[in-house]
Amino acid sequence: MTHKNDPLSLRISALIVGLVVNAVGNGLTVSTNMGTSPWTASEVNLAHLFNVSVGLPMFIVGSLTAIANQTMIKEFDKIRFFGELLFIAFFSYFVDIFLAIFNHLGVPNLPTWLKIILCFFGIFTFCCAISFYQRANLFMHPHDDTTNIIRFQYLKGNVVKAQLVNFSVPLAIIIICVIITHQIYSVNIGTIICMFANGPLI
Repeated sequence: MTHKNDPLSLRISALIVGLVVNAVGNGLTVSTNMGTSPWTASEVNLAHLFNVSVGLPMFIVGSLTAIANQTMIKEFDKIRFFGELLFIAFFSYFVDIFLAIFNHLGVPNLPTWLKIILCFFGIFTFCCAISFYQRANLFMHPHDDTTNIIRFQYLKGNVVKAQLVNFSVPLAIIIICVIITHQIYSVNIGTIICMFANGPLI
């Protein structure tokens, strides 16, 4: 477990490991189609709406979130902002890679019971990853920073309420996509788990 007073090399290592492991977990949950976090699910649905790889809407939505974060902290923190842009650029790229790997391995064609188990494992994996880079206290995924900002600046430290408020935006995106395409992707039992268990797991 890293801390802001730990050596910089250790904190950077935790950041990199957290980023990659988060991408692995997200790629696995998307591949199972048994549900993933609301933000990732919204980006998967956007990817199907516009017929692009999931990494592109991940990068665009993440970048817009980084801008929103600057608005919510009521100042321009350039290190925080560009750090989040750098994070989401690598993260979206790695999610595309790991999603392709899991799809190539045949995860979408596995029995439903096994995909549910893999989905739960993926959720646990990316929650652990988020914990890694939050403790590194360098840069993080813009969506995770949003939760932290809402939690500490607006909701007196309540992580569960902060997650639910944060998730209201991607849920709206999913609804709009479903209305347009009449299809829904990456929303299942895993999404429900993410909505209510992400905060405590992290």
